[in-house]
Amino acid sequence: MGSNSSLSYNFPGSVCSWVRVKCDDTKENVIALKASGLGLSGLIPDTTIGKLAQLQSLDLSNNKITALPSDFWGLVSLKSLNLSYNQISGSLPNNIGNFGLLEVMDLSGNNFSGEIPTTISSLVSLKVLKLGGNGFEWSIPGGILNCQSLVSLDFSSNHLNGSLPDGFGAAFPKLKTLNLARNEIHGRVMDVAEMKSLTSLNISSNSFKGSVVGVLQGQLEVIDLSKNQFQGHISQVQFKWSHLIYLDLSENQLSGEIFMNLSQAQNLRHLNLACNRFASQKFPRIEMLLGLEYLNLSKTSLIGHIPSLANQNLKSLDVSHNNLSGEIPISLLEKLHFMERYNFSYNNLTLCDSGLSAEILEAAFYDSLNNCPIAANPALFKRRPHTHKGFKLALALTLSVVCLLGGLLLLAFSCRKKSMTWIVKQPSYKEENISGPFSFQTDSATWVADVKQAASVPVVIFEKPLLNLTFADLLTATSNFDRGTLLAEGKFGPVYRGFLPGGNHVAVKVLVHGSRLTNQEAARELESLGRIKHPNLVPLTGYCLAGDQRIAIYDYMENGNLQNLLYDLPLGVQATEDWSTDTWEEGGNNGVHNVGSKGLLQTWGFRYKIALGVARALAFLHHGCSPPLTHRDVKASSVYLDSNLEPRLSDFGLASVFATDAEDEIVPPEPKSDVYCFGVVLFELTTGKKPIGDDYPEEQAANLVSWVRGLVRKSQGSKAIDPKIRETGPGYLMEEALKIGYLCTADVPNKRPTMQQIVGLLKDIEPRATV
Repeated sequence: MGSNSSLSYNFPGSVCSWVRVKCDDTKENVIALKASGLGLSGLIPDTTIGKLAQLQSLDLSNNKITALPSDFWGLVSLKSLNLSYNQISGSLPNNIGNFGLLEVMDLSGNNFSGEIPTTISSLVSLKVLKLGGNGFEWSIPGGILNCQSLVSLDFSSNHLNGSLPDGFGAAFPKLKTLNLARNEIHGRVMDVAEMKSLTSLNISSNSFKGSVVGVLQGQLEVIDLSKNQFQGHISQVQFKWSHLIYLDLSENQLSGEIFMNLSQAQNLRHLNLACNRFASQKFPRIEMLLGLEYLNLSKTSLIGHIPSLANQNLKSLDVSHNNLSGEIPISLLEKLHFMERYNFSYNNLTLCDSGLSAEILEAAFYDSLNNCPIAANPALFKRRPHTHKGFKLALALTLSVVCLLGGLLLLAFSCRKKSMTWIVKQPSYKEENISGPFSFQTDSATWVADVKQAASVPVVIFEKPLLNLTFADLLTATSNFDRGTLLAEGKFGPVYRGFLPGGNHVAVKVLVHGSRLTNQEAARELESLGRIKHPNLVPLTGYCLAGDQRIAIYDYMENGNLQNLLYDLPLGVQATEDWSTDTWEEGGNNGVHNVGSKGLLQTWGFRYKIALGVARALAFLHHGCSPPLTHRDVKASSVYLDSNLEPRLSDFGLASVFATDAEDEIVPPEPKSDVYCFGVVLFELTTGKKPIGDDYPEEQAANLVSWVRGLVRKSQGSKAIDPKIRETGPGYLMEEALKIGYLCTADVPNKRPTMQQIVGLLKDIEPRATV
C-alpha cells in the first residue's frame, strides 16, 4: 500500500518473528498486528488482513488509508480495533455488529458520515468507543444503551443532533469519560446527572439546558460545559472540589455569585467562567490555587482591584471586558513575560510597564492607562533646549483620578493663595551641577540623599510639569536644607520651608525612616495621593525620589498647625525658633492671621469649625476614596490652617507609602484607629489641654483621654471645658462635643462611630454663628 514498485522487500524467517506482529502460542496464527504510522495509503486490498481469521488486535492508526476491504468484516475475533487518524470515508456499515467480542474501537479522526449504525447494540463487550472527529449525523442510536460495559465514550466533533436516548444517564454504571463536545445535541441535565462514576465530562458546544447545579456532582476531575444554555447560581453547588483539575463553564447563562469555596479546589489547573451573567462582584479568592495555569474571567462582571496572583504560575490569563479598576499589581506585570497569553482590555485599569510594546498595549491592554510614574524614568528629564514633547507625553499619563467626590465639594476648593516672594538671597545649585551624595543635619538626626548629580534627579510637580525641576532646585529652595528653613521634625522626618521657581511657597517633607516600597512603587503611590483633592486636606503638589529618600512636597500652610496655635508655640514651628523676623516682599498680612492665644482660636465657634473640617477630611478618606485610606497619624500637629483659615489635614496616605513591614504589624491600617485619634483632637480643642503631660485638675488621670472620659461618665463634662472659650458659646454644645469625643475614644474599636456618623453628630451641635 503506497509502496514504490522499484523497492524490493526481504522478510526473512517466520511471520511471527516480524516486528509489529504477534502470534499465538502455536506460532501458526497472527493475533496482533500493529502497523501505525507507516505511511500506508489508499484501499486495503482484499485477501490480506481479511485472511487473519484469529486476529484479536489491529492497529492501523495514523496512516492515509481511504477504504477497508470487503473481507474486513469477517474478523470476528477482534477485541481491539484502532483505525484512528486515517482518511476512511463513507458510512460505517451495519457489518460492524459482527465484532461481538470487541472491547476497544477507535475510529476517530476519519471522514465517516451518515448515521451511526443501529447494530452497534451488538457490541455488548465494548469498554472504549471513540467515534470523534468524523461526520456522523442524526441522533445517537438507542442501541448504544446495550453497551453497558463502557468506560470511555467519545462522540465529539461530529454533526449529531436531536436528543440523547431515554435512559442514557443510567445506562453506563462504569462510565468514567464522556465526550459529546462540538455537536448539536439537545440535552437535559438528567442525561448526565445520573452518571455517578464519571471523572471526565465534556459536553461543550451543544444545546444542553437546565440548572448547572444538577451536573456538578460526584467525583468529576474534568468538567467542560461551555457553550451551552445552562442556568443557575453556581454559588449553590455542593461539590467535592478537591478532585477537580479542569473546569470550563464559559458561554452559558449562569448568574449569581462565583463559587464561594473555590479555595478548596487545590488541584485545579484550568478555570474558565467567561461570558456568563454573574452579578457584580469582586475578584474571586483564588490565592490558594497554587497549581492554576489557565484563568479566564472575561465578561464576568468583576469589579474592584486585581489581586497580585503571586502564588499562581499562570500561563494564560484573561480578565477583559469587566469593570475592574485600580492598578495592575507590579508582581503580576512581572509575570507576563512568562505567560503564553494574557488580556486585560476593556476595564478601568492602570499599569506601569515601560517594557511593553505598543502592539501589546493595543492588543492586551486596550482601554487601560499606561500610567508610569514620571520619576521612575529620569531620562524624561534630560534637558532639551528646544522641545518638551517627550516630557509632555509622559505628563499626560499622570492625570487620572483616584478619589471621587461630588462636584460641590470640588467647587468648594477654590481658595486663592497670596503670592509671596522670599527676598533672602538664595544660592543656586543648578548651574554648578554639584555631585553627591549629600548629607544634611537636623536638630536630632542626619539624613543622606545618595544621588550622583543633583541636576539629574527629577522633581515632579503635578500641576506645573513644564517647570522641569530637579533635586538641585530643592537644594536652592531650602538653602541646601539648612536648619534655618526647618519647620518641624515629625514622625517620618524633617519638614522644610522653601520657594520653588515660579514663586511656589512649599513645605518639603523628607521621609527618612525607610520604606518597604521600591522607587517605582513609591512614585506610583505618591502620584495617586497627589490626585486626592478635598477642601480640608493639605494638597500634595509633588515629590522627588532622591536615592533612598522619598521627598513629599506640599502647599505651604501660612497660619501654622493646630498644635502650635493651641499651645502658643511659634507660628509654623515646632522647635523654638522665632520666624517673626522673616522679610516678605508684599505688604499686609499675606494671608497670615491672628489666630493664636489672642485671636480667633479663643472662640468656640472657630474651634468647632476646625473639628468639623478635620472630621470631613477623615470621612472623605475613609468613605470617599477607592480604595479607602486610613490616615494612621491624626493629631493636632497634622491639622493646618490655610490662608483662608480653613482647617486642612496633612500627611494622609504617607503611612501606607513609607511604613515598614514591622510598623504594619504594630499599627494595622484600621479606620477606627483614626476615629480614636480624632476623638483626642476633639478633646484638645474643647479643653485646651495636651494629650499627655498636662495638668488635669481634680483627677488622678495620667492623660487627657482618661481625664475627660472620667468626667463625662460622671456627667461633669463642663469641668473640662477650656476657660478661654467657656463664655464664647453655649456650654451645653461644648459638653456635647466632649460626649462625641467620648464615643470616639471607646476602648473597643467596634463601638466607635464611623467618621461619616461623626460628621453628622457634629452638624447637630453646630453653633448658630461660626467663624
